[in-house]
Amino acid sequence: MTRVCLLGSEHTDVQYELLSRETAREALSTYERHAPFENSLAVDTVSLGAAVSLCNDLNWYLARFVDLALIREPSVSETEWVSRALATAIRDGDVDPGATGDRLAVYGVDDGRVVEPMYVTRRPDGTVPDYDLRAVEATVTVRVTGAEFDAG
Repeated sequence: MTRVCLLGSEHTDVQYELLSRETAREALSTYERHAPFENSLAVDTVSLGAAVSLCNDLNWYLARFVDLALIREPSVSETEWVSRALATAIRDGDVDPGATGDRLAVYGVDDGRVVEPMYVTRRPDGTVPDYDLRAVEATVTVRVTGAEFDAG
């Protein structure tokens, strides 16, 4: 299963905003919903293509109410997420999934809420530098495109 996780904007209740609108509610109605983080909505889809398609279907709402759309695809990584842009590039065949682990955005998780990212490159030994922007309970590692990394 491929998981899509939508993280709401700071002053927006993402579940309310998505589920109170008929088109978004219908697009999400066939999925069991989860909330792995504070102010998030996550669903499991059958494939990377289905995950990207769902994000595309919800694009109008994502642009208004969502700060970050993440996708976790087991064929890419069991533990790391990929950005929506990287997932699209993989789906379209523009990027090989095995060549995606070098550029990362590491987000802190503080009181269940995902906080600001630290952009890092994976070390030669395969490890990820520790998140050091603030004390956090956990981290979320997201593989990103070169353009997202350079913009970070």
